[in-house]
Amino acid sequence: MKPLTTKEEEIMNRFWEHGEMKISELQALYEDPRPHVNTLSTLVKILEEKGFVGHKALSPRNFRYFAKVTKDGYRKNSLKDVVDKFFDKDYLDVVNTLVKDEKISLEELKELIKMVENQ
Repeated sequence: MKPLTTKEEEIMNRFWEHGEMKISELQALYEDPRPHVNTLSTLVKILEEKGFVGHKALSPRNFRYFAKVTKDGYRKNSLKDVVDKFFDKDYLDVVNTLVKDEKISLEELKELIKMVENQ
């Protein structure tokens, strides 16, 4: 799965939150100044090429677009990519780094262990 740019992620968040829609409906979700329809169309086409978005033809030139990848699926894949790239595929090193950097307390780590044991 290819990574998303900030703008692509913005669009995907709108699809994940609002479901399928036409480009004009996507544009309406933005505050002023809204991006131009052509800009959004180009970005959605790129998202289609990357496999994140699909479409249904309503007429020859009118489409409804929808997310083909769930937010949870994207989140898991992104985490895997970070772990693979920056931690040599070592998830224990990730947790160790989070504890060292005080992003997770020892109490939270103990709670995490209990959660895993109860699965």
